[in-house]
Amino acid sequence: MNHAAEQNIFIDVVLPVPIPQFFTYRLPREMAPLVKVGARVVVEFGKSRVLTALVMRLHNTPPEKYPAKYIQELLDTEPVVTAHQLWLFQWVAEYYMCTAGEVLNVALPSGLKISSQSKIQYNPDFNHHELLSELEKFFLDVLIREDSLSYEESARLIGDNDLARFIKGLVAKHAVVLYEEVSERYRPRLVKMIRLAEEYESDENAILLIESLAKAKKQQEAVLKYLSVIPLEELPYRNSAGIEKKDFKEQGISDAALNTLLDKGIFEQFEIRVSRFGNEKPDAEAAITLSEAQQQASDSIMAGFTEKDVVLFHGITGSGKTEVYIDIIKKALDSGTQVLFLLPEIALTTQIVRRLKRVFGDTMGVYHSKFSDNERVEVWRGVLEKKFPFVVGVRSSIFLPFSDLGLIIVDEEHEASYKQFDPAPRYHARDVAIMLAQKVRAKVLLGSATPSIESYYQAQNGKYGLVTLSERFGDARLPDIRLVNLREERENKTLQREFSSALLQGIGENLDRKKQSIIFQNRRGYAPYVNCQECNWIPHCNQCSVTLTHHLHEKTMVCHYCGYTESVPKVCPACGSPRIRSVGVGTERIEDDLHEFFPDARILRMDLDTTRTKNAYENIIGEFESGDVDILVGTQMVSKGLDFDRVNLVGVFNADKMIHFPDFRAAERAFQLITQVSGRAGRREEKGTVLIQTHNPLNRVLQYVLAHDYTGFYETELQEREGYNYPPFSRIIEITVKDTSQLLAHQAAERLTATLKSFLGTQRVMGPEKALVERVRNKYLFVIWLKLEKDRMNIQATKRYLQKEIVNLITDKKFRSVQVVVNVDAI
Repeated sequence: MNHAAEQNIFIDVVLPVPIPQFFTYRLPREMAPLVKVGARVVVEFGKSRVLTALVMRLHNTPPEKYPAKYIQELLDTEPVVTAHQLWLFQWVAEYYMCTAGEVLNVALPSGLKISSQSKIQYNPDFNHHELLSELEKFFLDVLIREDSLSYEESARLIGDNDLARFIKGLVAKHAVVLYEEVSERYRPRLVKMIRLAEEYESDENAILLIESLAKAKKQQEAVLKYLSVIPLEELPYRNSAGIEKKDFKEQGISDAALNTLLDKGIFEQFEIRVSRFGNEKPDAEAAITLSEAQQQASDSIMAGFTEKDVVLFHGITGSGKTEVYIDIIKKALDSGTQVLFLLPEIALTTQIVRRLKRVFGDTMGVYHSKFSDNERVEVWRGVLEKKFPFVVGVRSSIFLPFSDLGLIIVDEEHEASYKQFDPAPRYHARDVAIMLAQKVRAKVLLGSATPSIESYYQAQNGKYGLVTLSERFGDARLPDIRLVNLREERENKTLQREFSSALLQGIGENLDRKKQSIIFQNRRGYAPYVNCQECNWIPHCNQCSVTLTHHLHEKTMVCHYCGYTESVPKVCPACGSPRIRSVGVGTERIEDDLHEFFPDARILRMDLDTTRTKNAYENIIGEFESGDVDILVGTQMVSKGLDFDRVNLVGVFNADKMIHFPDFRAAERAFQLITQVSGRAGRREEKGTVLIQTHNPLNRVLQYVLAHDYTGFYETELQEREGYNYPPFSRIIEITVKDTSQLLAHQAAERLTATLKSFLGTQRVMGPEKALVERVRNKYLFVIWLKLEKDRMNIQATKRYLQKEIVNLITDKKFRSVQVVVNVDAI
């Protein structure tokens, strides 16, 4: 008996919106046998929003609180999301205190989603108005007049009619264009192909065909061109594949001749789906040979995996960790499992992807946000179909649909870029990777020259395996590090525009020796701010409590929090004085100053402002790698995993601001950043030099950097953190309360703090305090911190209580405008 035909079938779906529960829809009976968990459906949500939802469950129980609407459309006959992914979405939502819809929104590529925010536009090539109904004609008239309409505006126009079906009908008639349909929603790359009709595949018929075209020379020439690519004797088994249509044009065959042959049925046109990533084969010359130390490290990692699920690989800068990774990846792939290689930022992918492509060819997929939506969907489907057993990607790659994942490598595992801050989910990809691996019984390899305190602590306590590689590859040696005392330089009047004499001399000598230099300053823009030398006026953002950063070349002042922009005034708006100057130093100013100091030097800058386009990283790195650039100025992008033969000098422009940032992780981050950027120097035979400009050369962090002493730094830092009960001895949950009213935000934060202190005790709740930047986008921010001991606290119960109290707060009439943001494991 067919029960599906007798009972109503319902599905629970997760919607890409921040609602805490799944939503239930009804299935048309004829569609019920086709729907599978993990497939996408199009549903109407609210009055007129059309969204892509993901099927979580099929059942026969209607919702009690609302009538279930029918789904609009089934997009997949097979799941696009695996069962393990569905589990992961829910785990991330629960652990990081957000909704499954917010996780879905981040996890699923835009090309796999449609939304009611799509715009509808009239197709100017449409000429068949006789095909339209009166309502459709009315709708198009409005559309032409308004240029474009949203789904909500369209719904109001057509009244009670089925919006999704109505728009779909107009799209089918080519009367309208959907913005997302054209630019964002996935479309496979199709190539037009030409082949001979099947009747001409025999030698005899093909020869007769050529003879019959004797009076149509151009058509005959087209057939002969085809047969020059696929000879007569190979037609029976190669003709079905055909050749690309563009090949005819390249051979001088006119479109007219080709179209005539198609009209006559001599040629057939068809389309094939091709990859956007080409078909690059592995390069036999790219085979790696490990040094004795690297081979020992690789063997130790594999041995470690027999006892531990997670191994920390502590390899100093320049030790050749990538070669060890390649060896481990090959072993995992040879065992038949899939591999995910996580990198913290796109900047890192350029060099390493090129190296890995040479080794693994087109079996390797690359996944990051600079790719188009179509490219990201192609990688997603490639993983689903096991075309890409190996993927290199940034943090969102953790959500790809692996079905047989055996190994996850997290390179530069200490990097803060693995943590997402806005929007939710505020997840840490390294920690999610460890949970996912535990679920699917995969192994995790964490790699870094400067491991996070938390990871090294887990390794020291036996939870993770630990493998150390403490020598550089080949004949390379660790660089000489010198601390340049800016106080002495200032007293001796040898400081020029914040450049020490030692740094300028080092760059000059490097240029004379045809070597390259990297200058690191962790602040972009020309200067942190401008001010009037007469009245001390300083321009601030009108929406955030920060100064506007001066960008000289664009002649603008920009807020790096909300994007607000002003032109640089010629005179002070407060007193009218023309004496306006830039204060402080950003990467743009360093670049300008270096052009003045070294006018013949070729200088490039790598920061957020110069790397916004898709191939910007690759172009800058390519120029520097080829030797066309003498000096590379950059922010922390230049510190991460880049490997250049000619770099012999690294200058750290200002170490002090990193060290003295008001954050308990400031010392750790400063040690990591300075060590990492220092590691770019002298990576071949010649020993490199690192010059670190500071006002306090005796600072303990700099002394550990000077000695290349990670272990000493770790032990000191761990002792300090234990005294203050900071991670790894506790978990930090950061709660930010926001509102356009400073008073209301403060009152809400005070109320929530008092409630939490009554539940957790005063020692575990800190705040509320004004945020470091107390106003962003016109909202005032107050921060509360929960410091929860790992061994003594029921973290899940605490989260449930916190969630309940947040709901109680924001449903209070007085605080309905207040927004509360929770950041679990804040870093």
